[in-house]
Amino acid sequence: MPWSKTTNEDQRRRLIIELQKPDCNVSSLCREFGISRKTAYKWKARFKAKDADCLRDRSKKPCSSPNAYDSQWRSRLRQERKEHPNWGPKKLNKCLRDSIPEGAKAPSVATLARWLREEKLTGRASRRSRRGPQMEAPKGLPASGPNDVWTVDFKGWRRMSPGSRCEPLTVRDLHSRYILGVFLLKSQSDREVRRCFLKLFEKYGLPKAIKSDNGAPFGGKGPLGLSRLSVWWLRLGIKVEFSRPGHPEDNAGHEQMHRVMEAEAVRGAGNNLRAKNRRMTYWVKEYNFERPHEALGQNPPSLIYQPSSRRHCGEPQKLEYGSEYEVRRVRNRGTIKWKGRLWFLGRAFVGESMGLKEGSLGVQKVYLGDLLVGELHERDPGGMRPARWVRKGRPQQKPEKVPCEN
Repeated sequence: MPWSKTTNEDQRRRLIIELQKPDCNVSSLCREFGISRKTAYKWKARFKAKDADCLRDRSKKPCSSPNAYDSQWRSRLRQERKEHPNWGPKKLNKCLRDSIPEGAKAPSVATLARWLREEKLTGRASRRSRRGPQMEAPKGLPASGPNDVWTVDFKGWRRMSPGSRCEPLTVRDLHSRYILGVFLLKSQSDREVRRCFLKLFEKYGLPKAIKSDNGAPFGGKGPLGLSRLSVWWLRLGIKVEFSRPGHPEDNAGHEQMHRVMEAEAVRGAGNNLRAKNRRMTYWVKEYNFERPHEALGQNPPSLIYQPSSRRHCGEPQKLEYGSEYEVRRVRNRGTIKWKGRLWFLGRAFVGESMGLKEGSLGVQKVYLGDLLVGELHERDPGGMRPARWVRKGRPQQKPEKVPCEN
């Protein structure tokens, strides 16, 4: 037996039939239909009016709109737009007001702008893209020995008991798999991460390269994807490598270490920060000195890793440029003054000395040391055209092969 289909109109007709019965109880009938008494009497009154469409849904459009404009205004707007295709709603409003009798009311500027959008008479202005120099992305440094490449990442934030959160920052040596540090931070701010790396540099020395993802605070949206933290690494003589956006397999070894840390140290650790720190310290010691690694011949990382011979000597030295450069210091808002105007370079370079070298006519190349970060064009309104890395084909460096460890 097929299901019976009923419409709202059929239910209202049955309601009217029940309401016309002499022994009808309106309250119980309304409970049966799931409506209020006011709604029941409304449909009964409409039925008594003997309207042909009394049981159908009526339009919610108001019966009268005193402030509404007739279609003649739209036709006049289309005509004015046709005569002046480059005029905006403000100028068109002035034309309409001048062409009507004194005292009459013309549509407002906002109404004309809405009509232009509805009539699809607005043309979005084409924005000219100002592309800077494009350079081929450098090849990744092979991790042939300890401290050749360090990998760094945040392992998802954890909720703590007082309503706060902690952000676990992990740093690892790519060649030896040695965990250099796990820091439970309150935020992913540049200041806190820099403080952690200062401790690591003083303890283990400087690596040749640091590999990270493109997220803050390691990467930014400025020239070459640099941030203030990665610029600081470059100033210390450390090469900065970024994985491809959306490709965590480029840093597969670090992600695999996070999986082991989640299973052995994070789960069941509770929400107490001190207890979590103690457990994490014990796990890092076990991981580095006791846990065998298949990629290391079932040896622990401590047998392979040695501190770097490049020691950290405080703040980086001042950048020196040749006589062909104009040196400008970046202000606290990421700008420099050149040709009597302020030019925005990027907040990643605040406090740094940048070198301007003349290129083609009206173009100045901007350098951070020997690294080209963008160009200044005299015709531009006041911003640098940032340099971009261009990746051709597949990644230059094969991702690290990670064995499945049990």
